[in-house]
This record gives sequence, C-alpha cells and structure tokens, in this order.
Amino acid sequence: MGRDITFGQYYPTDSFLHKLDPRVKFLLMVAYIVAVFLVQNLFGFVAIILWLLIVVLVSKVPPLKVLKSLKAIIFIVIFTAILNVFFNTSGEILWQWRKIIISTGGIELAIKVVLRIVLLVGGTSMLTFTTTPMELTDGLESLMTPLKWIKVPVHDIAIIMNISLKFIPILTEEVDKITMAQKARGASFDEGGLITRAKALIPILIPLFVSAFRRADELALALDARCYNATPNRTKYKLLKVTWRDIIAALFTAILVVIVVAVNNNFWGLVPPYSLWG
Repeated sequence: MGRDITFGQYYPTDSFLHKLDPRVKFLLMVAYIVAVFLVQNLFGFVAIILWLLIVVLVSKVPPLKVLKSLKAIIFIVIFTAILNVFFNTSGEILWQWRKIIISTGGIELAIKVVLRIVLLVGGTSMLTFTTTPMELTDGLESLMTPLKWIKVPVHDIAIIMNISLKFIPILTEEVDKITMAQKARGASFDEGGLITRAKALIPILIPLFVSAFRRADELALALDARCYNATPNRTKYKLLKVTWRDIIAALFTAILVVIVVAVNNNFWGLVPPYSLWG
C-alpha cells in the first residue's frame, strides 16, 4: 500500500530534471496543471501526453514506477467516468433504457475527465520523484517570501509541509504493519458489507492515531532540544540558483502551453468541425 503513494517519494538518480531549481519546478508544474485544465480536444491531449512522456524519459524514473503510482486513483477514475457517462445526456443518444441514457456527450466528457485526472497525477508525481522534501521546502519558502511582508510565518508553513511529506510514507508503512498484525490475529477486512468493513478498520485507525501522535510528540521534543527556533534568520547550507537548465525547461513548458492554446482556438485548422473532440 505504501509503495503506491506518490507524494513524498523521491527517486534518487542523476538526471536533467533532478538538477533543476525547485522554484522553477513549482512554477512549471503550475503551468502544466493550467495546460491540463485548458485542453479541450484530442490534439491538445496528445501534446500533453507526449510532453509527459519526454519528461519521464529525461528524469530517468522507471515508467513502470510512474504507472504504478496511478493505482491509488483507479477507483476515483472509474467512479468519475461512470458518473459522467450516465449523468451527462448531451449530444447524440447511443443507448437508452428507461431513464438511463448513454450519449456521445457523456462519453466525451468522461474521457476528458479521466485523461485530466491521470495526467494531473502522473505529472505532479514527477515533482516529488525528482525533488527531495528538503528542496521542496526551500523552493516553497523562497516563492512565498513576499508573504513575509504581511507577517505570514512562511518558514513555519514550509516546515509543516516538509514534515507532512516525510510522514506520508512513514504512516502508510505503519498502516501496512498494523494491518498485517491484525490479520495475523484473525482479523478480516475483505468480508461483509460496507458497514462491517468500516467497523473492521477501527482496530487499524486507533493504533495509527496513537503512533502518529507519539511520533509528532517525539519530533517536537527533538526540535526543542536542538533549539530549532532560537534564531529568527536561519541560514541555508545550499543556495538556490537558476541555471541554463531551468531556462531550457521553462521554454519547453512554454511551448506546451502555446500549443494547447493554439489547438484550442484551432489556429492551424487541425480540429475538424463538429468533431467529438472539438
């Protein structure tokens, strides 16, 4: 279970993406997310998929590891697709039984929503695969620097996010251990109805909360023992710098956004009229 969690996992290797400035990665990821939500037709989705495939290859992260991270959203993808197919009746009706209608508009919307979810999860997972939690913290803190002018505790917010990212794989591993221990004692989590399965989770949730609070208390004591907040202006071991790699990555992402906007407005006449993906 813990291996399927994308956020918080870092794949250590020496690649072009791993050497990018974390601040640039954040901004490029925002641009990528905007492009995913802007795309409206087949050609735009093809452009984003090709962009993501190139990013995966350049990152040297095994494609199977990226695909495996999508296992956690399979239920959400299927549930969302079913809702859109059966509750959207726009377009030409393909099949109808009483009040249940399947139309071209519902199928089109379901495909678009599923692709968006998969592309969002797959793209954002590359951020955590290629960036350590500490780099994410430093980059986020640097981007939020202007908020210090209005007395926002930027450093504390960044540290909270860093600790949260590090706790995700720890807690998922803890869930696996507790589940295996309960199964060894004869507990069953796959039998019975929905209410029965929900009640069966109580022996997992209670030890998990106890373990989480215990770890949080130990971490707080460790921070206090090391005088973590003793100095208002903390120095950093590594200084963030924008290099030629960041400029190339920014241009590459800008090209993607331009292509998506151009295809959406059919600047090149690629999208035929009255197309299912138009």
